[in-house]
Amino acid sequence: MSDAKGNARSAGGMNIDTNLVRELAELLAETGLSEIEVEDGDRKIKVARQIAAAAVAAPVAAPPAAVAAPVVTAPAAAPAAAPAEHADAVKSPMVGTVYLSPEPGAASFVSIGQSVKAGETLLIIEAMKVMNPIVAPNAGTVKAVLVENAQPVEFDQPLVVIA
Repeated sequence: MSDAKGNARSAGGMNIDTNLVRELAELLAETGLSEIEVEDGDRKIKVARQIAAAAVAAPVAAPPAAVAAPVVTAPAAAPAAAPAEHADAVKSPMVGTVYLSPEPGAASFVSIGQSVKAGETLLIIEAMKVMNPIVAPNAGTVKAVLVENAQPVEFDQPLVVIA
C-alpha cells in the first residue's frame, strides 16, 4: 500500500523517513533548539533532545515508536586530540556563541589561576537570542580558558578546565 506521495505504508502504521529524522536531529544540534515537530497531512514527526543544566547533555530523538534504529547523528566535533587533552574540561551543552564577560567592556567572569566555587558562572553561551550561563560543576582553580570571546562553539566542545 502507498500514499499519494508514493511512500510505502504498512497496514497498521506509517513508513518513517529516517533521512528526514536525521536532518531534524542535526538541525536541533546546530541551532540549540530542544524540539522540532513536522506535520505533513496525517504524518507527524517530533524530534526532541534534553539539556541538563550544568552537565553535558546528549541529544535524544523522540520520533514515533515505529523507528527502532538510532536517528541522531553527532554534530561536527573538535579535532580528535582535543577531548583527550581536556577530558576534565567543562564542555558546552549547546551550539552557540560564547561570551567571557556579562557585557561588552566588562571584566571576564573568570581568569586563569582564579579559584571558583561550584555553581559560579564561568561564561555565557548565546543560543537563539537567549543568554545561557555555564557554571562550574565543582569548586577548583581555573587552569585554562579554551575559547575566546564571541567565538562560536559546538555541542560538547571543551570550554574551561577546572582542577
